[in-house]
Amino acid sequence: MKIGIYGGTFNPPHLGHVTAARAVFELLKLDRLLVIPAGLPPHKDLPDHSPTAAQRLEMTRLAAEQMGLDGKVEVVDIELSRAGKSYTSDTLAQLKERYPDDELWLLMGTDMFLTLQAWHAPEEILSLAGIAAFGRTEADTEELFSVQRDYLYKTYPQARIFTLTIPGVIDVSSTELRQKLAAGEGGALLPPAVYGYILRQGLYGTNADLKHLSISQLRPVALSYLKHKRIPHVLGTEQEAIRLAERYGADVEKARIAALLHDCTKKLDMESQLALCDHYGIRLDELEQVSLKLLHSKTGAALARDVFGVDEEIYNAIWWHTTGHANMTLLEKIIYLADYIEPSRDFPGVDKLRSVCYKDLNEGLLLGLEMTIREMTDMGNPVHRATLEARDALKG
Repeated sequence: MKIGIYGGTFNPPHLGHVTAARAVFELLKLDRLLVIPAGLPPHKDLPDHSPTAAQRLEMTRLAAEQMGLDGKVEVVDIELSRAGKSYTSDTLAQLKERYPDDELWLLMGTDMFLTLQAWHAPEEILSLAGIAAFGRTEADTEELFSVQRDYLYKTYPQARIFTLTIPGVIDVSSTELRQKLAAGEGGALLPPAVYGYILRQGLYGTNADLKHLSISQLRPVALSYLKHKRIPHVLGTEQEAIRLAERYGADVEKARIAALLHDCTKKLDMESQLALCDHYGIRLDELEQVSLKLLHSKTGAALARDVFGVDEEIYNAIWWHTTGHANMTLLEKIIYLADYIEPSRDFPGVDKLRSVCYKDLNEGLLLGLEMTIREMTDMGNPVHRATLEARDALKG
């Protein structure tokens, strides 16, 4: 197996990192990519007021999910958990012990490649891994690369070196990016979820008022709470909520906010969900106490009100989007159905449900509730009483 190793301070991880890693992965035909945030980089000090190690790790995880490598990328914290300077030779030695039979390739940009001989223990580095160095264009890098390749081959006969040009790489200076963020700019140079995380954590001098975000600011913040595979669903729910709100005369902005935040605690496990319920004083019935799928709507509503200051109407739309309840408001119906029929949903009967929803909202809601009840019953799972009450109220 060919394993790529991509290290850096990732302060913050930006689109340059994402596009470079993805391109090298494909060009080198790697089987797996390990992304490793540095703890204490030996060649430079982290700037004052940098994010904590835990925050850089979380941003790197969010960025890695944007690489589109279908589960073949893993963020590894071995340097963050190791005391002292983060020497690449130590990291490679650890990884070689972990993957003794695999082929390791160390990924690096132009500047790092041209100074490799000045690193700590370069001979050890070159004995443990091949070097995959990348630049943006052949005109920019090949003349320099060829000289460095010749030098490294002569100095370290065991070296394995692969240099490549990847014109699609986005050129980003981390220093300039941090300055842009402090000035309220630079979001377009970051994966959306990373930018959202920066805003909600107040990193790099950003000072966003989370309770008064515009939709364009709220969207990346909302995405930062999600697993990557859920992002298309949430964005689809937002678009479906817009269409339904316009069709039936609901408040479009409130529909968008509720849609963007409806799954903000979805990725949490049972222990974390129950801890949030305890924190927010959420009382649970017997079924909710043992059913993970029922909890995120309640904890999500509570978080949306606490962190983002949503009003009662939006709070209730998020709270009821999983079960529904009798005599739902217009916004509650819209969020329940937008979540159900957004464009990425693909299950038997969804096309019919979409059609009915745009002919008559209540008929669509009744059909959706009946489909849910039938599916749960067929699977042998209990149906929440609020769902049964919602159906009965509509059948009247």
